[in-house]
Amino acid sequence: MRLLRRHGDTNTSWPAYLADRSTRTRNPELGALYQSWSSLRPDMPIADVPMLAMDLETTGLDETRHAIISIGLVPFDLRRIRFSAHGHWLVRPPRPLDAKSVTLHGLTHDDLANAPDLSEILPEVFQAMQGRLPVVHYRQIERPFLNAAVHARLGEPLLFPLIDTLSIEARWHRQTWWARLSAAFGASPTSLRLDESRLRYGLPGYQPHHAAVDALATAELLQAQIARRYAADTPVGRLWT
Repeated sequence: MRLLRRHGDTNTSWPAYLADRSTRTRNPELGALYQSWSSLRPDMPIADVPMLAMDLETTGLDETRHAIISIGLVPFDLRRIRFSAHGHWLVRPPRPLDAKSVTLHGLTHDDLANAPDLSEILPEVFQAMQGRLPVVHYRQIERPFLNAAVHARLGEPLLFPLIDTLSIEARWHRQTWWARLSAAFGASPTSLRLDESRLRYGLPGYQPHHAAVDALATAELLQAQIARRYAADTPVGRLWT
């Protein structure tokens, strides 16, 4: 359980962890979220798993110093993406934005001045996440930032299993013997960025850095990855982390 306490990077321990947190949490809404995840089992076929593509836009890459400024959530499974049911929230950061963040995300001080604090929208976010396995592109953002933000506001952690589409791309383009051999001979590594990963599957380009659009792009990428790389009955425990 040591890895769970750090950033949740484990596999078979997730069901036990989620069941334990559902009974120990002091916050009813957080408890209901953990309880809803108890139905997720490692042996479930990926085709049967309800999922939620998630993207966070943040003011930087360090969850101890930077903050969430928008959240995008899109429910989906391997058969259908329900973008009409997506959620998108702007979040007021505790500190002013710097110029680099404004340039990257296109969100200005005025855009966020009247946005709610994350604590005000957490019940909606928790409701949207209930019973669905989160899917992200680059797990070092979404899980650590949500965990840090929830812990700061509720005094409790928010850790959960997820599928990382970037990690799936890395398995095929960075970690094979051919990729390692190519790197040894000086070849440039294959890009794992979301837009360039999508191009490898013939998916269209989207304007990046809008949380709901990036979540949609992540959902589409996972569908394409499973269709090309895995069988529909692949146990989800092979894919989550």
